[in-house]
Amino acid sequence: MTLRRWHLVGGALAAVVLVAWATGPSQLAAAGAGGLLHPARRHMTAVTPATCANATFSGDGVDLKGWRCHASVPSRATLIYLHGVADNRSSSVGVIERFGTRGFDVIAYDSRAHGESSGDFCTYGFFEKQDLHRVIDTIQRGPIVLVGTSLGAAVALQEAALDSRVAAVVAAETFSDLRTVATERAPFVFTPRIIDRAFRLAEEQARFDTTAVSPEVAAEQISIPVLLIHGANDTDTPPDHSRRVFARLHGPKQLIIVPGAHHNESLRADVWPEIERWLDGALTSPGAQHAQ
Repeated sequence: MTLRRWHLVGGALAAVVLVAWATGPSQLAAAGAGGLLHPARRHMTAVTPATCANATFSGDGVDLKGWRCHASVPSRATLIYLHGVADNRSSSVGVIERFGTRGFDVIAYDSRAHGESSGDFCTYGFFEKQDLHRVIDTIQRGPIVLVGTSLGAAVALQEAALDSRVAAVVAAETFSDLRTVATERAPFVFTPRIIDRAFRLAEEQARFDTTAVSPEVAAEQISIPVLLIHGANDTDTPPDHSRRVFARLHGPKQLIIVPGAHHNESLRADVWPEIERWLDGALTSPGAQHAQ
């Protein structure tokens, strides 16, 4: 799922905005803050994959419901899958099947305020990276690879900047910073003053700093291999977001722009073999910088 129109509930958000517009700027700001902090919660319906066991990870003040999955061949790395906004760990099933046969143990969990995990607010990496750090604490051996999409990509990059245990990152459709992407997606009735007020309300309610949520800034501290992937036709989070992150990275890096792909479409069938080849190289040698 994406960060579209602040929390991706489509018509429901539009209705909230229209009501708030009719009642004044303060209501609009409150609606914006609420939409940002409370993505639609998609509860789990997927069956636990055969190679996985249910697990509860202790995050930063939250319980994270997830799966711990074992490779079906001798293990060579652990992959942590991080889902997008308004999604849950069920979107990891294909990743578990694909990489389990390639020697990757896989961990997938519902992010805070998503799926079956606890937590009242989504903070787009501010607290989520601390949750991820604690999940990594439970891994007995490396190397550790982070694979994230949209919100998950942003969380992966923010954690990789701080955690030397991460060996490589695959980040699909990341945003460059929270304020930019949320402002780009705000409905037309949101003036700059209303947007600023919405951010202040969100910060007060969830006790976090929205300006600190920036994969672009985090990229300055990343020297491990990073693969960025983005759809060329992504209008929810335009590919320039990944380009800005790419420009700041200091280690081996590659950027794949997928022709014709919109948001949530860049990880299509013909891209996964490229990801596999890139990961094989990233885990055996530093690799070379390459933009595509």
